[in-house]
Amino acid sequence: MYQTLKLYNEVSLPELTKKFEYKNPMQMPKLVKISLNMGLGDAIQNGKLLEQAVEQMSNIATQKAVITRAKKSINQFKVREGQAIGCRVTLRKDKMWNFLDKLFGVALPRVRDFKGISFKGFDGRGNYTFGIREQIIFPEVDYDKIDKVLGMNITIVTTANTDEEARELLRTLGAPFKQNETGGKVG
Repeated sequence: MYQTLKLYNEVSLPELTKKFEYKNPMQMPKLVKISLNMGLGDAIQNGKLLEQAVEQMSNIATQKAVITRAKKSINQFKVREGQAIGCRVTLRKDKMWNFLDKLFGVALPRVRDFKGISFKGFDGRGNYTFGIREQIIFPEVDYDKIDKVLGMNITIVTTANTDEEARELLRTLGAPFKQNETGGKVG
């Protein structure tokens, strides 16, 4: 069983029920999916970079990455409609829990001078997005085969109604949030 799934069943459910006083188990926030997205502006000039990014993301996610294409032409960026500009993967069920274990337990602690992920990535509807600067923090990426260090955005989608519920859900699952942030609204 996955460590984060075990934490969800043994820690998250009781703590969240107590804190938010859920009357029905169906009110409990759950993880729906995790989306990984890698935008590659440089892929316009270097097609090999896109191939490498798709291969690396597929290895990281243990699922085939899909190439994303431009919806509109943008002259300033020399992008034409339909041109390949990135890749993405959406993880659900077992692959989602496996990725979360790897992200919280292996990859994020490998970031140099890591102080935690920010509380500011919540969108107001219980979803959390953050970026990583280097794909090399994942053990599946072969450092010798990299031409360019790339970053990616990671979005964790939950059924939580509020950011506070989602924050508590991720905290109980072992998300390494920064210690010095309060998690409240900025302003």
